[in-house]
Amino acid sequence: MEPLRNILAVMTLLLLAATPAAAAEGFPTKPVHIIVSYGAGGAIDVATRIIAEPMAAALGQPVVVENKPGAGSTIAAEAVARAPADGYTLLVTGTAHAVMPELYPQAAVDPIRDFAPISHLGNMPFVLAVHPSLPVTDFASFVAYLRANPGKVDVGSAGPGSSSDLADLLLAQMTGLVFTRVPYRSTPAAMNDLVAGQIGFMLDSQNVLAPQVRSGALRALAVSSRERSRQLPELPTLDELGLTGFEASSWQVMLAPARTPAPVIDRLSQAVAAALADPAVHRRYDALGYQIPPRVGPAALADFLARETAKWAPLAKASGAGG
Repeated sequence: MEPLRNILAVMTLLLLAATPAAAAEGFPTKPVHIIVSYGAGGAIDVATRIIAEPMAAALGQPVVVENKPGAGSTIAAEAVARAPADGYTLLVTGTAHAVMPELYPQAAVDPIRDFAPISHLGNMPFVLAVHPSLPVTDFASFVAYLRANPGKVDVGSAGPGSSSDLADLLLAQMTGLVFTRVPYRSTPAAMNDLVAGQIGFMLDSQNVLAPQVRSGALRALAVSSRERSRQLPELPTLDELGLTGFEASSWQVMLAPARTPAPVIDRLSQAVAAALADPAVHRRYDALGYQIPPRVGPAALADFLARETAKWAPLAKASGAGG
């Protein structure tokens, strides 16, 4: 009886060891679900939906996008971290993921240990836009007005730890300005209040704010990229205006649960690379102001996240937002 038990134990171990490879073989065989950590209409959501269709074509299965905003992206992150590590549930998120330990130390997820990198998807530079009722016409008058009214002007963002919130903190650090940060569940929600005059300004995604600038609903003062925007080429960069080295954007990255088999990660990263090489995706990115990442794939994303964490984590920690 004992030899039989030993044989069965060995067979069980071999079966378990083979499971990841078996699961990866022929992947995918059913729809892939992407969980977006912010609400519909923001830069992270829009980039995800742009690449979902060409990704589906590359994978041969539908790619379903679902939004789970809230708690600085931790709701979506926790949902994906708990999902089976089989490649069928993925996370697309942004800067908040890199500073999660600083802002949400109570979160039941580790941004590095609990995820496997798939690929960087893109970057969306920001525009600094004000409500027309704010008595400013350029960045110099904006700075002068806020210095004369410390803490009296509100800025909207997609919530603590979001790329826009961290850009606001960087702006405050580099200028010494004091303003009140107002969190929203998404960039479009904040933009609606900015257009209505409920808040004074935003430093946020061009794809959301540029149309409002062109319509005259908002007044744009500058952009956050190191080079001028293709969408608003008349605007100076904050770097040009004296904030040397200022650069902030909404970036979008795709992650899988940790322990997802390497062949599955490779298949997904190849599908992302194919999507980003699609001329139709290039045209849509260009029209909205997205930047194609210079490098894609798991290794490139791991390097990118390490650099971004080093840049933003100290600022997030200093903000005291994590309590």
